[in-house]
Amino acid sequence: MAIKKLFIGLGSNLGDRLQQINSAKTQIIHLFNSNIICSSVYETEPWGFKEQQPFLNQVVALETSLHPTKIWNILATIENNMGRIRQLKFGPRTIDLDILLLNSQFYKNQTLTIPHPHLHQRRFVLIPLSELDANLIHPIYSKTIQELLTVCEDSSQVIKYHYHENKS
Repeated sequence: MAIKKLFIGLGSNLGDRLQQINSAKTQIIHLFNSNIICSSVYETEPWGFKEQQPFLNQVVALETSLHPTKIWNILATIENNMGRIRQLKFGPRTIDLDILLLNSQFYKNQTLTIPHPHLHQRRFVLIPLSELDANLIHPIYSKTIQELLTVCEDSSQVIKYHYHENKS
């Protein structure tokens, strides 16, 4: 099987948001048996359902030869392990893991669409994604991530999150 570059969006707005994201990254590294490249972490306004706490968001990239449904199953397992409860569409969550892109592949079944169908509409995804690879081409819109960000109508705040890591 061919190796493909996978981009995953991570988000959390419940509990210790940074710890939730770091825990998810640890599980991604372990379950995909792969190193990851990480964007900065961003604090962002909620998208879709506004009456909730701000999110922390990040995008990670890794290489994999797994089929999209296997990737989705692994990410769903991580979400379940971390207590993700789906009560309200776009609602609060301990962790949200989205497949954003898988090379320039288009994939769709009843539960999964790649690239993520809202990727081009969300600054909280486009900004960290452009940090990792601004020249990446969206397989449907045939525009770079930077071009999509330039024309994105989302005006929500996306601010680089500054935190102090414990160096002990």
